[in-house]
Amino acid sequence: MASLRALECLVAVADTGSITSAASLLHSSQPAISHQLAALEREAGTTLLRREPRGVKLTPAGRAALADARRAVDAAAGAVRAARAVGEGAGGSLRLACAQSLVSVLAPVLHDWHRRYPEVAITLRESTSAEELHDLIDADAVDLAFMPGVVPERFVGTVVAEEEIVLVAPADHVLVQLASVRLEDLEGACLVHYAPENGLSTWLDRALAQAGVRAEPIMRTAVTATAAQLAAAGLGVAVCPMSAISDGFAGAVRSFSPRWTRELKVLTPGERDPLAARFIADLSHQGVPVPATVRPQLSAGEAG
Repeated sequence: MASLRALECLVAVADTGSITSAASLLHSSQPAISHQLAALEREAGTTLLRREPRGVKLTPAGRAALADARRAVDAAAGAVRAARAVGEGAGGSLRLACAQSLVSVLAPVLHDWHRRYPEVAITLRESTSAEELHDLIDADAVDLAFMPGVVPERFVGTVVAEEEIVLVAPADHVLVQLASVRLEDLEGACLVHYAPENGLSTWLDRALAQAGVRAEPIMRTAVTATAAQLAAAGLGVAVCPMSAISDGFAGAVRSFSPRWTRELKVLTPGERDPLAARFIADLSHQGVPVPATVRPQLSAGEAG
């Protein structure tokens, strides 16, 4: 098979019209260029160049080979440029996965990257299952996963934010009137719970059991943000991560006492490439935004 260097020599001779000029262009010697061209002619089984007193011209066979040779050389140069761009964190592709409730946390960073790095192609997959997110990394379907929870030993985990867990209720709910809300105050409350396929379901059941609290699940949903909306509409109360609360939220939001938080982590299959490392750094710098309309409610709850 013809070497890339031989094809590069053919293109250089075609462009400059002489072996001497081609050698200068490629920072090589005339014998080295002639050797590459001779090897290419042996591979092709025909003459590609015709040497004349005023230089070198391509034969019909040489002209036929030139177009593909030029494409091969350009493709090789493009491959190097693409690899360099990824290495510098300025190009390539980034395949993301995240817990469904955390899309709102990713969105500002994705918007910023779309503006700053238009050459980076980003895809996003969401899931409510930690196991599914782990499987996506194992299958090399994503480059990193953004999620809460324990990091399996086979992955590298980086804590990028701390997220508050809050109580969501209708504005006139009795729990909203308390000076501070304890987890124990949920005893007997009508609870907008999570469907089994949402990892928050098991997590919340475990937290309530450890606190000795028995709440009454009145409805279940697989979508975390929907739990907050249903609670605001008066169906009951919900225990939600802050990322499920949007600005202008109609319900009441209160911190728990003591304050309840969870760590948000980015999981990668091993050593992070520069592109993933830069995205993780930006995500860590941003943290979890707290809506302006919600912040005063949290402050009031903590002050109590």
